Amino acid sequence: MENTKKKKKTIVNTIIDGISGIFLPIVNLLSAAGILKGVLAILTATAVLSGESETYLVLNAMADSLFYFLPVLLAFTAARKFGANPFTAVVIAGILLYPSLTTILEAGTTVHFLGLPLRGVTYHSSVIPMILAAGLLLFVERFFYKVLPDIVKGFLTPLLSILIVGFVTLFLFGPIGAVVGDVLAKGYEFVYGLSPIAAGLLLGAVVQPMVIFGFHWSFILIGMNNITVNGHDTVLALMGPPVFAQAGAALAVMIKTKDKPFKSICASAALSAVFGITEPAMFGVNLPKKKPMIGVCIGGGIGGALAGFSGAQAMTFAFPSLAALPVFFGNGFALYLVSCLSGFAIAFGVTLLLKFDTEPLPEKEKQVKLENA
Repeated sequence: MENTKKKKKTIVNTIIDGISGIFLPIVNLLSAAGILKGVLAILTATAVLSGESETYLVLNAMADSLFYFLPVLLAFTAARKFGANPFTAVVIAGILLYPSLTTILEAGTTVHFLGLPLRGVTYHSSVIPMILAAGLLLFVERFFYKVLPDIVKGFLTPLLSILIVGFVTLFLFGPIGAVVGDVLAKGYEFVYGLSPIAAGLLLGAVVQPMVIFGFHWSFILIGMNNITVNGHDTVLALMGPPVFAQAGAALAVMIKTKDKPFKSICASAALSAVFGITEPAMFGVNLPKKKPMIGVCIGGGIGGALAGFSGAQAMTFAFPSLAALPVFFGNGFALYLVSCLSGFAIAFGVTLLLKFDTEPLPEKEKQVKLENA
């Protein structure tokens, strides 16, 4: 039994360390882009800047380009982490974001390739499909390097790798995340119909871990659809407290650590999370340290339950954040503010009480320096 538990822990730690290692090289970029998106949201919400202006168009491109093309960056860092060719991985990411193809796929249309259906999936800002693709790429490249003659392996290996891995990603890896997300979203709708408090508790506790795998996008699509059809939505309201919980946990780690560079990362990640971009806090701070995610789940769950009890609704679409709070103005708004503050405070307090190593691992520090060199 003990050996089994050790193996399970080792597998879990390996997965978490692997994901963290993929995101660490870009965590500061994620924080910078997240803060810029938050500032831009405040400027538009306060009517300082018009969302229809050309200045907004340029600034939004600066703020959003990293998140839109996130699969490209992950292709490079994941391939480097796994030992695959990072440039081949970037080409595969480019397939997922190729304009004429994504226009059709993001509309939900099924594309047929050699008679096989490729389900319509949104790949921009996605995480898991490209990480899985980079992992598969390693094995495909190794296979062809072994079996192909030296005279042709230089160009045939990337050619065959792009064809095989590109197809498997479009045919299998992308739809897997979409299907799982759809099932979870339907489960949420069922639970919310029974009890908004229970729905808030469950969604609030699990939605941030779901971000790791990209499963949260199905809930966001439900929120968009609800606003389009009904003029209001509850899903986005329940996703708010977990966002602030992520920020609270990162702030607690900042207070506990004595490492100044890591403090800086924690501070910028917490600020970015408050503005609705939780990836820097999750992948750069809370997930690598593992235990802060417990605080995130507890704070998000309790805050989500309060949000469900408040009955607050989003009147238009916006990713939950400090700047987006006016979107939820209406019945239950005051209690909704309490729910977001509770998510932040509970995650902060729980993370402060938990015991864990608060210093960055030397190996990871070296890796970040090498990647940024």
